[in-house]
Amino acid sequence: MNSPQNLALFDLDHTLLPLDSDYQWADFLARTGRAGDPAEAQRRNEELMDLYNAGRLTAEASAEFMLGLIANRPREVLMEWQNAFMEEVIIPAILPQAQQLIDQHLAQGDLCAIVTATNEFVTAPIAKHLGFEHLIATIPESQDGMYTGRIYGVPSFQEGKITRVDQWLHELGLRRDQFEKIWFYSDSPNDLPLMEVVSHPVATNPSDRLRQIAQERNWQIIDLFDDLLDAKS
Repeated sequence: MNSPQNLALFDLDHTLLPLDSDYQWADFLARTGRAGDPAEAQRRNEELMDLYNAGRLTAEASAEFMLGLIANRPREVLMEWQNAFMEEVIIPAILPQAQQLIDQHLAQGDLCAIVTATNEFVTAPIAKHLGFEHLIATIPESQDGMYTGRIYGVPSFQEGKITRVDQWLHELGLRRDQFEKIWFYSDSPNDLPLMEVVSHPVATNPSDRLRQIAQERNWQIIDLFDDLLDAKS
């Protein structure tokens, strides 16, 4: 089998989805009474989102809360929660223009992967639904069949995304420098480390700060969710 010539990497939240799956997962658990203390879960969820938007959130702080929500829960219970979350929150939010972008790269024969800081438990069914074979996400540690609430290995966040992409490619017998083109689609300045080492960084539905940086550096800018924004205005 020939190696693919091009690589297409995609952030997930606010890039392919018009929402933050991490935030929405915690919100879903809180408002459906699945979180231990719904009011405290909502408060902490908002606090972490504010830190993320300010660029001051650490992977450890996020994991302490987000992975704590699934820690020490039976897998069959978590799967029921996961299925309900997909049906109620995620699938209705998937927009055709995002799916078309993914399908375009797949049809070209590009090697494609989601590269997200959101944990693997939340994002694996999303990646599968979108048609991805490969997912690079923060990995929840597990012991004796249950999640511990801690991170396993390097979190897929900021510079960690480069580390995890290179580890993944190594497992496939590949390297970044083998590809003619590497795209990375992202909305967030948190992803600047990876955007700066690919040949084709694409600011996708970018935050104000990333949009400004992209304009200064002459990076491509796309707004997949313009129709959604127009509908809300």
